Amino acid sequence: NRDIDLINTSKYRERPDSHSDGRKSPSEEGQKTGEKTSQCSQCGKSFTRLGNLKSHERIHTGEKPFQCSQCGKSFTRLGNLKEHKIIHTVEKPFQCSQCEKGFRWLGNLKKHERTHTAEKPFQCSQCGNGFTQLGSLKEHERLHTGEKPFQCSQCGKSFALLGSLKKHERTHTGEKPFQCSQCGKGFTRLGNLKDHKRVHTGEKPFQCSQCGNNFTRLRSLNEHKLVHTGEKRFQCSQCGKGFTLLGSLKKHERTHTGEKPFQCSHCGKIFTQLKSLKVHERIHTGETSYHCSLCGKDFTKLGNLNKHKQLHTGAKPFQCTQCGKGFTLLGNLKDHKRVHTGEKRFQCSQCGIGFTLLGNLKKHEKIHTGEKSFQCSQCGNSFKSLGSLKDHERIHTWETAYHCSLCGKNFTKLGNLKKHAEFHTGKKPFQCSQCGKGFTLLGNLKDHKRTHTREKPFQCSQCGKGFTLSQNLKRHERTHTVLTMTPGVGTSSENRTGNRVRTKK
Repeated sequence: NRDIDLINTSKYRERPDSHSDGRKSPSEEGQKTGEKTSQCSQCGKSFTRLGNLKSHERIHTGEKPFQCSQCGKSFTRLGNLKEHKIIHTVEKPFQCSQCEKGFRWLGNLKKHERTHTAEKPFQCSQCGNGFTQLGSLKEHERLHTGEKPFQCSQCGKSFALLGSLKKHERTHTGEKPFQCSQCGKGFTRLGNLKDHKRVHTGEKPFQCSQCGNNFTRLRSLNEHKLVHTGEKRFQCSQCGKGFTLLGSLKKHERTHTGEKPFQCSHCGKIFTQLKSLKVHERIHTGETSYHCSLCGKDFTKLGNLNKHKQLHTGAKPFQCTQCGKGFTLLGNLKDHKRVHTGEKRFQCSQCGIGFTLLGNLKKHEKIHTGEKSFQCSQCGNSFKSLGSLKDHERIHTWETAYHCSLCGKNFTKLGNLKKHAEFHTGKKPFQCSQCGKGFTLLGNLKDHKRTHTREKPFQCSQCGKGFTLSQNLKRHERTHTVLTMTPGVGTSSENRTGNRVRTKK
């Protein structure tokens, strides 16, 4: 290569200078002064050398002309191919003096040594953050400039990092190159696979210094710490609600816009969150990834498994300051507090009824749509919620998952067990403000209040008669089904009269 370079340079020396006045060409002058003369037509980035521009343009085109003859891997730059070839030789001539780790390149050794010295020679001019590598500084600077040179060819979304684009593209292709050796589950990211493996091992290496809770992911620990500080840096521009995480704000904003970008490939149902789509898809695949080691029960969500484990331990660390009721999860405590405040943030767009919980609103909306997306595989009955389907399936299996430790009574639903437990304690936390009567359940208090207000929200569709309680309406509706017309015979009352006459005769 060196001989070729010498020949090439001598060739150029023999060639007469095209500039008769002895001045250098604009490109040569630009290289000497550091001026960026060549510009990328796609992202506008400038380069002092045409060769660098050509190499950069391959980022946009995806062209990889340099291929490894041994493994077939392709590269955008010749230098990257040369570095890659050393992997096949297994030669590591550069060794760290502190940990004896070997490296194929001197530059990689220098980078590695900074992990021992904590040296960060590359500093951001805007915020002062230091970095061990120049490439990391360049990536960081895009946070300030807002530059996103890497664009998805399918949906047009832009990214600051090439790695982020590659990860994003897997959402379109469905590619999951990282597979769990124990259960075979595939993942789009190596980090997600590592986190998943802890589900099998039970390892939780990240511990909160304030409350002692352990987490499988560092990100989960950092998110949890904000619960203690109460910091909410991200605020919704429409309703003013604050969030500790940017991702939580993004999810919340979809409740205003109604955007549902994630669609199920099996049934076409759309979701506002990718996580919700993943959970929904398990209905079609029948996958139950999370397994309780104590009772053997399976769950499609890790959160549901963690909630279930609290039934075995009985721990309720979150307590209501008004009524003293304890909860296993902070979210459940927040939902419960609305019982005291009367806040109903979630409102039905069709009938205007308000709900304290988003889940209750979603269940209610199915009354209007009539949607029953969860079907029993044994008898074909359809249900509006997955929970209702699970409860129904126990009819076929005779399974009673929830057991009262005081009287031995079994229940198919956790809610029914909790209601039943109130009868043993005699506790009546819900009290009528008008007559002082106490109730074990909030629903019973709401029914009771109608005796004072005379409100009758349940109306018969046939005769228009109103009822304060749903069960009273059900009983009344049976009187219409008994008195319905029998085709070609007359009313049921007429038939009964005729029967009595015949009996007397």
